[in-house]
Amino acid sequence: MAYDLSLTEEQQALITTARDFTKKEITPVAAHYDEHDEFPRDILKRAFETGLMNVEVPEAYGGLGGSCLDHCLIQEEVAYGCLGFNTSLAANMLGAMPVLVAGTDEQKQEWLARLTDGGEFAAYCCSEPDAGSDVAGLSTRVRKDGSDYVITGQKRWITNGGVAGWYTVLATFDRGLKHKGIAAFIVDAKSPGVKVGRKEKKMGQRASNTCDVIFEDVRIPARNLLGEENGGFKIAMKTFDRSRPWIAAGAAGVIRRALDESRAYALERKTFGVPIAQHQAIQFILAEMAIAYETTRLLTHKAAWLVDQGDLSSIISAYAKAYGADAAMRVTTDAVQVFGGYGYTKEYPVEKLMRDAKLLQIYEGTSQIQRMVIAKNLLGRG
Repeated sequence: MAYDLSLTEEQQALITTARDFTKKEITPVAAHYDEHDEFPRDILKRAFETGLMNVEVPEAYGGLGGSCLDHCLIQEEVAYGCLGFNTSLAANMLGAMPVLVAGTDEQKQEWLARLTDGGEFAAYCCSEPDAGSDVAGLSTRVRKDGSDYVITGQKRWITNGGVAGWYTVLATFDRGLKHKGIAAFIVDAKSPGVKVGRKEKKMGQRASNTCDVIFEDVRIPARNLLGEENGGFKIAMKTFDRSRPWIAAGAAGVIRRALDESRAYALERKTFGVPIAQHQAIQFILAEMAIAYETTRLLTHKAAWLVDQGDLSSIISAYAKAYGADAAMRVTTDAVQVFGGYGYTKEYPVEKLMRDAKLLQIYEGTSQIQRMVIAKNLLGRG
């Protein structure tokens, strides 16, 4: 299977559209939404109208019908303006992905249309107070009651949790069964017993809405079960296989922004009578940033391309997520260093880039979890 790096004219047009939107709508106001810990509903509505949301939802259900690579191209551009905005957009697709992975045609027609016709948000309810990357260890319970299901439990760190019209939720019939006891459901946010809990006060990505979602004896009709009763864990894993390249794309965007800001500042700021760009110490930092960007972008594109070829087991997605997240943290930290004292203040955007980048190493499977996946793959081959 030959790997093709070239982008089509349509994909180049997607980049232009997303870049123009980011330059006009996101970059100028990103600091405001960060400072006020505010969800940018109006701007995201314009992103929806521009075609930058629900990218991978098929045209049959009102979506753009784009590929994983198409989605990643858009995400890099949006993340260049603000990772918080990008996470909000990506979380919509994350909430929809279990429906795409395991939903019936009727489920797709009903729930995806609410995203593509009405501009609703969705959220993916997996993480819990005591279960993040350990999906098999979740404790939200589900029990059968007649032909319905009843869910009780608490989900934490749910992006779009407080603004979503519906959720995809993982729950277990029996914790003792671990991954074999987990099921996945679609839950309307207006269902009796669904409550939005505390909103997290975060270090970074403050424009994204992150909160607890609580389910108190929430009755779910049988038609809202996704796949088989014991198939929830597989649905979760397939969802993460599809979403890891998105995180790497966000990392590429923030790395490029940090490089651009650092380069411009280094050419302007003078010490010892010359621009700091003439000092080799700064030149080496900028060079490392450029290497990190190209590497992250290439890994992202290859991972997304493999997903689009149907290879959902590719280890390249873990490479891209782990490398991109760690590189973004390193590069944004170096950007603050290039700016010196100014970089530590809100006068320049690099301190926000550094705060935003940290979450890339945590959500969608931590950098350590990615290394566990990679090591298992390597040793399994041996």
